[in-house]
Amino acid sequence: MGEQHNDGELVVGWKAPPRPGDQVLNGRFVRLEPLSPDRHAADLHRANSADTDGRIWKYLPYGPFSSVAAYHHWMRDATAAGDPFFYALINPETAHAGGVMSLMRITPEAGSIEVGHINIAPEMQRRPAVTEAMFLLMQWVFEAGYRRFEWKCDASNRRSRRAAERFGFSYEGVFRQHTLSKGRNRDTAWFACIDKEWPALKEAYSVWLSPLNFDAGGRQAESLADLTRLVRVSQDPALL
Repeated sequence: MGEQHNDGELVVGWKAPPRPGDQVLNGRFVRLEPLSPDRHAADLHRANSADTDGRIWKYLPYGPFSSVAAYHHWMRDATAAGDPFFYALINPETAHAGGVMSLMRITPEAGSIEVGHINIAPEMQRRPAVTEAMFLLMQWVFEAGYRRFEWKCDASNRRSRRAAERFGFSYEGVFRQHTLSKGRNRDTAWFACIDKEWPALKEAYSVWLSPLNFDAGGRQAESLADLTRLVRVSQDPALL
């Protein structure tokens, strides 16, 4: 008998992409640097200290940290393995760090990679820097050759689910009792975008990030959610 195959589409000419490395990703509003405990822990702890009610840590499995030393220790362990691969979000005007993102569950052989560990200090929240940071990561992922870019979050985190759709990730369902976080059950909502969607997503981000999209008061003419709506293949029913 001949070799048996599944019915999936044949992928021709594709090869496994590289893992994230030491490159710095530069934008107009933000610079993404590989996270370094020695360079970034103190500055991020300073920025995070403005979050007095601990809201930015609610859906993360760690934190808040009571001291720079404790944060440095966590960061040293978290960055040691290389997956997740963490980035510090740097304000290019002040050179201060204002947030963290990572690429994780890095699976080059399948062309799959996930964004996660998103933690944005108050000084960088609701600013173009965060959107541009997501664009820079998405651009690196797809231009490096990955086929699939994932976003997963606690299903009870409606803000994260809304952000996933705004950024152009399509809803794919909920994994019930997926894991435990801080002793509590976590159902996980899954979102993803794929390489075939990247050209349209790149155009949507480029339109949104253009100086022409903002007036003198910083108000946007077109929202990113509207620009990505036509690219997304499904909508999260929890947000309807």
